[in-house]
Amino acid sequence: MAQKKIVVQKYGGTSVGTSEKIQNVAGRIKGYVDRGYSVVVVVSAMGKTTDQLVALSREITANPSSREMDMLLSTGEQVSISLLAMALHEIGIDAISYTGSQIRVITDGNFSNAKIESISTDRIKQSLDGNKVVIVAGFQGIDADENITTLGRGGSDTSAVALAAVLGTRDCEIYTDVDGVFTADPRLVQNTMKLKEISYEEMLELARLGAGVLHSRSVEFSKKYNIRLHVRSSYNNEPGTIVMPKEEMMEKFVISGVTSKMDEAKITIRDIPDRPGVAARLFGLLGEHKIYVNMIIQSTGRDNKASISFTVMKNNLAKAVELCNGLMEELGASAIDTKEDIAIVSAVGVGMISSYGVAGKIFNVLSEHGINIEMISTSEIGISCVIDGMYAELAVKVIHKEFLEGDKYVC
Repeated sequence: MAQKKIVVQKYGGTSVGTSEKIQNVAGRIKGYVDRGYSVVVVVSAMGKTTDQLVALSREITANPSSREMDMLLSTGEQVSISLLAMALHEIGIDAISYTGSQIRVITDGNFSNAKIESISTDRIKQSLDGNKVVIVAGFQGIDADENITTLGRGGSDTSAVALAAVLGTRDCEIYTDVDGVFTADPRLVQNTMKLKEISYEEMLELARLGAGVLHSRSVEFSKKYNIRLHVRSSYNNEPGTIVMPKEEMMEKFVISGVTSKMDEAKITIRDIPDRPGVAARLFGLLGEHKIYVNMIIQSTGRDNKASISFTVMKNNLAKAVELCNGLMEELGASAIDTKEDIAIVSAVGVGMISSYGVAGKIFNVLSEHGINIEMISTSEIGISCVIDGMYAELAVKVIHKEFLEGDKYVC
């Protein structure tokens, strides 16, 4: 008998948020079983369950053990997988649910942000050979000491991609409450378009720069193992967006997406002597304290004095400023300024590699609307600008209109 084709599906919390939605998911899975697929399903916790569990922990303690938080948060997915298995049984589909520990999802010991090291396929394959739908709790695993660990933000997406990789299939479907990946946030921009396909590189850049459809770790996994991610809505049967190698894309655009993020703050250290080693000392110290630095710009003025501006996550701002203050005398700086009300607006597209004048058009359209650029960062496929936070929505709209509306879309 020919081996059935394996498809891995992941359903997010909104897709399984109620018993009715779980039954709808079961019906969708049945459709794949009826067409002859072997189906492995990864499920998140129902709706806002994880947030509710976090809130519950805070009623007990303001400083919970990271190990116990992972023990607590992992229970949300256990509820989802068992209910989905029951829903499948109810419509005549044989199914079995497994926690991360039961299928040996082995991770490192970094509680709340663990990395997957290996997954055993024995139990999964045995169940698939028995014509069962396999339902796996996303977002979780166990470390070498068999402590329950969680994978952090976007962990269920990562679980699904990792399972597709170890099971040897390229087919991984991510079901969510949106129809796919759009050229901008449809809540902000009226004339957005759903992309049929997008490259790993573009999706990684958009995820890093604020697009919330997929988490970057799942895309990194997909790129490493050549998995085609199909981002689809769990509420309809329309095709979504396929995240794939750029070499396989049929169409490539100058810009595929425009996004913004407002979770970073800017720090400027003024009048630093312009000498070797200053930047190494500053950013080395920030790195030692695990403070992520995104954009950096250095400018040299008169008397061989330089100013360095950089952005950090807002929740790291106080610690970063404390460390910078501690270096003031050593660096010979005159002042430290901070600004929290900033936005990072970005345009991303593989077409930038072969197109001229993209940066100039972006800067010009922002200038025409009175938007001052405070910092600029570029990559091969992306341009990011730090602007005043009050202009974030306007900047996304005008850049989108310049590049992605009317007949300007195709490269």
